[in-house]
Amino acid sequence: MDQSTVNATILLPMRQLEIHVVHSCNLTCESCSHYSNQGHKGMLGLETADRWLAGWSRRLKPTLFKLVGGEPTLHPELSAMIRLARHHWPHSHMSLATNGFFLHRHPELPRALHETRTVLSISQHHQSPEYLEKIQQIVELVQAWKREHDIAAEIVPSYRMWTRRYRGTGATMEPYEDGQPRQSWTICPAKWCAQLYLGNIWKCAALAYLGMQHERYHLSEKWADYLRYKALEPGCSDDELREFLGREEESCCGMCPAVAERFELPSPLLPLRMRGADKVERGAVAP
Repeated sequence: MDQSTVNATILLPMRQLEIHVVHSCNLTCESCSHYSNQGHKGMLGLETADRWLAGWSRRLKPTLFKLVGGEPTLHPELSAMIRLARHHWPHSHMSLATNGFFLHRHPELPRALHETRTVLSISQHHQSPEYLEKIQQIVELVQAWKREHDIAAEIVPSYRMWTRRYRGTGATMEPYEDGQPRQSWTICPAKWCAQLYLGNIWKCAALAYLGMQHERYHLSEKWADYLRYKALEPGCSDDELREFLGREEESCCGMCPAVAERFELPSPLLPLRMRGADKVERGAVAP
């Protein structure tokens, strides 16, 4: 067996890999690191997903593979997407991260979760009475699925861990300028959440979808260096892949704060235009 064949069969371990199923979201969580609160559209087709996954599934073995968004349950073929991911990574732990508001649209989903051994992870983004009322309905549905289909499910209180990832929003969005990338990486809640996007692997969501944010809002020159970030392409060498997987802080980590900035998260049930201070376009409130 020649060396190229040997290299092609090596599965390198990585902690976590995520894929955006949908870019849009029904909630508007302020300072979302995926920019899903800022009016982006589009979803990943099954053929495209198959091509992206195939580029890495013979080279990587993520301990955890997550289907995320945006809000994944906005995808009409979510169950097929889950089965496709399991096909490519049969031995990884798998998770579907969702706010749960549209689970009722997918009556076939619990069967897919059971068959693929995928954990249903419900993110709770607020604790206001109106939010808790809505999420209670979701909890009751999930409990029924657990009884009837023997699925694994969890409620994750995301609002407790929420911190700012950038200043402002839309065209007025600006990076932090603390100049301490090591410290920024150390406190980052997504330091191991690599993204599979455009067929390449990106260090984190904030970098992966920054180009999409720039295309929509024409960000300031302060983002120029971060927009030049080079994701890892599937044609990379094994040495390049190992180096990427072992990398901790980079200069690009400086776009995020060096000190965790917690704040009272406004209700994500409210559209941005109802918050007054949230400017999306320069000089205009989000429509």
